[in-house]
Amino acid sequence: MKSVEKHSQLTRLLLKSFTFLLIFSMSFSLQAQDSVDAERQKEGRKLFKSLCSSCHKLDKKFVGPALGKIEEKRDADWLKAWIKDNAALRASGDADAIAIFDEYKGSPMTAFPQLTDKNIEDILYYTTVGEPKKTTAAGDADATVTVAKEASPWLTRILIAIIVIGILIIASLLKTISELKGAPKTPGLASNVNDLWVGFKRNTFLHVLLTIFLALTTAYVLFGVLFQVGVDEGYQPIQPIAFSHKIHAGDNKIDCQYCHSTAKHSKTSGIPSTNVCMNCHKNISEVAEDTKVTIGEQVLGKAELDKEIQKLYKAAGWDADNLTYTGKTQPVKWVRVHNLPDFAYFNHSQHVTVGGQKCQTCHGPVETMDEVYQFSPLTMGWCIDCHKETKVDLKGNAYYTKIHEELAKKYGVKSVTVAQLGGLECGKCHY
Repeated sequence: MKSVEKHSQLTRLLLKSFTFLLIFSMSFSLQAQDSVDAERQKEGRKLFKSLCSSCHKLDKKFVGPALGKIEEKRDADWLKAWIKDNAALRASGDADAIAIFDEYKGSPMTAFPQLTDKNIEDILYYTTVGEPKKTTAAGDADATVTVAKEASPWLTRILIAIIVIGILIIASLLKTISELKGAPKTPGLASNVNDLWVGFKRNTFLHVLLTIFLALTTAYVLFGVLFQVGVDEGYQPIQPIAFSHKIHAGDNKIDCQYCHSTAKHSKTSGIPSTNVCMNCHKNISEVAEDTKVTIGEQVLGKAELDKEIQKLYKAAGWDADNLTYTGKTQPVKWVRVHNLPDFAYFNHSQHVTVGGQKCQTCHGPVETMDEVYQFSPLTMGWCIDCHKETKVDLKGNAYYTKIHEELAKKYGVKSVTVAQLGGLECGKCHY
């Protein structure tokens, strides 16, 4: 009779354990999925703010159409094609693309071929779900998303541990039930584990094997961490004056080299002096009424931006009332964004003038940035990949004609790459 009662109690315990495990697993799975969605929302919001917000709003027309819940109105593949190269989509004869172009009076949208499908999917996800919800008065949406992102790996590990423990508990209960029904007793899990531990302690070969494994794992993790030191991709410091490259290089089409004039002549691109700024701002003391600039999480309107111009006047020593220089200047303490190690040599003129590279190759779509950030990793591997892929145009240069012909024959190609021309030699960048 007692055996039957024990059997009944164990069965109920087994069912409760299984139910608890199932509910707990589903709970953590949902939390993990919420973390993934929150990360997508954060990344999509970041891309939208940096690339799209100058022309689009979620809830109303701006320069372009409202993009809130745009996925419900357009096919995802069509949206990807439009965003990457809307001119090519129109050229293909797509009726919708042509209709939108005509609706906005032939104003072309900026193409974003550098965006991956995942980037676009994150942006579209953000346009569907909107702004992150704030959970506390003190914390903001990004803080909530960051916590969720950091928690996601731990939630996954905890979930796996719970499943493993649950399986062991269920296995132990099933074994006990079988023994109560008359099955022969067998060594338990704890006994088996103890036997394995005793055997391991006595086996020198396993000690050596474990030591090697731990050493290799430690080295792998350590080098992975060290290789990230100094990689500041995405670095976006707050500057002393809210200067918008999107307004200057994007909307007003000011050439990069008008301000960074030494890029084509010297190693550095140079920071423009306030006198360069004053070439225009002697006559531009305020911005247009509808001008908006996004700095971090803050959107600056006309009133705030007019004050930024006053900061420039103060730095340049310009008296806007009397239209004259006072001579009382102050340096603008710009915060450096891009910085290579001292042991790495990079020459702007070699890339801009000789190589014919555009600024966007390294610095990304600066003309779309209100607040400049480091777009590329600027690592050695990233530079080497570029040298391996970039073709060298040596036409019209008689000095290189013979070299080009010999290298093209050697490598069996029509046009050699920078790497094949010697761009992988250590002394090119380290000397």
